[in-house]
Amino acid sequence: MRRRLRRSYEAGHNPKLLVLVDEMEDCGKAVYYASRRATRIGGKIVLLRVIEPPHGELGWLGVADVVQTEARREAQELLDRYVVLAQGIAAELPESVIRQGDPAREIFELIETDEDIAVLVLAAGTSNKGPGPLVAELGRTAGTYPVPVVIVPVHLSDAELDALS
Repeated sequence: MRRRLRRSYEAGHNPKLLVLVDEMEDCGKAVYYASRRATRIGGKIVLLRVIEPPHGELGWLGVADVVQTEARREAQELLDRYVVLAQGIAAELPESVIRQGDPAREIFELIETDEDIAVLVLAAGTSNKGPGPLVAELGRTAGTYPVPVVIVPVHLSDAELDALS
C-alpha cells in the first residue's frame, strides 16, 4: 500500500501536532510540549478526545442518546481546559476534535484524513505498571502510522520540555 505524502510544509499548509487528550493529568505535559514545539516551528495544535460508543444494551428508550450527549459534554469540557493551556503557550486557538470509537483507530483515521498532521504527541503515564493500554497499543502499531509518534515523559519539568521543544 502506497501512502500519501504529508503536505504539512508545502505552501498554503502548516504542520499540525496532534495531541490525544484524556482525563489523566499527565496529558497536560503532552499539550505543553506540543504547544511549545508548534510555536517554534510555526505549526498548529489539534487536540483529540476519543469517547467510547454507548454499549448495545443502552439502545432502548433513548438512554444511549442521553449517555452519548453526556459523554460529548464531558469531552468538550476536558478539551476546553486544554485549549486554554495550549492557547496560553502557543498564542493561537488550537483545533479540538471529538471522535467516538477505538482510540487507536480514531487517531489513525484522523491522521489519514488531515494531511497537515505531522506528529502525534502522547503523554507517558507515571504508573509503575508500565504504559497505559493506548501507549502499549501504539508501541505495537507505531510502525504503521504515517507520522512520527512522540511520547512525552511526564517527569520532565517545564524547563526541560522548553529545552527539548
